[in-house]
Amino acid sequence: MSRSRAITVNAEHKGIELQIDADARLAAAAGGAARFLGESAGLTGEEVAELQKSVVAACEEAFEHLTGEHAHLTVKLERFPDRIEVSMSHEGGAEPAVGLDRIAGFATQIGSAGGLGGVDRVQYEAHNGIAVTRLTKYLGRAPHIA
Repeated sequence: MSRSRAITVNAEHKGIELQIDADARLAAAAGGAARFLGESAGLTGEEVAELQKSVVAACEEAFEHLTGEHAHLTVKLERFPDRIEVSMSHEGGAEPAVGLDRIAGFATQIGSAGGLGGVDRVQYEAHNGIAVTRLTKYLGRAPHIA
């Protein structure tokens, strides 16, 4: 007689990772994944639409930083209990996946068309030849960041 072992399966979503080429249709797919996470997190319809638009715009901007040798953008979308994070990374440089001009102008563009108004925070880091830009949408009240 064989003994069965109980298997625990975590049904909670952990994340989505896409590796995309510089194609607007694939940017739209990343935006659709962000929409899915936003809807499942309980964001309002307007918040979901803004998050989706911001992710698509960020991907399209990031395409300008891809080179022939490193022509892929990795988009990782994760939902945490208090936030949704979308990180975009690419190899081959010390530039962010979203232009520094876009990041610097982020504060003045919140809520405007074409900006990154669907997110609460933009972070940038580069190490070991990989540049990463992280967009964060807080679920609820955004924490004070000094």
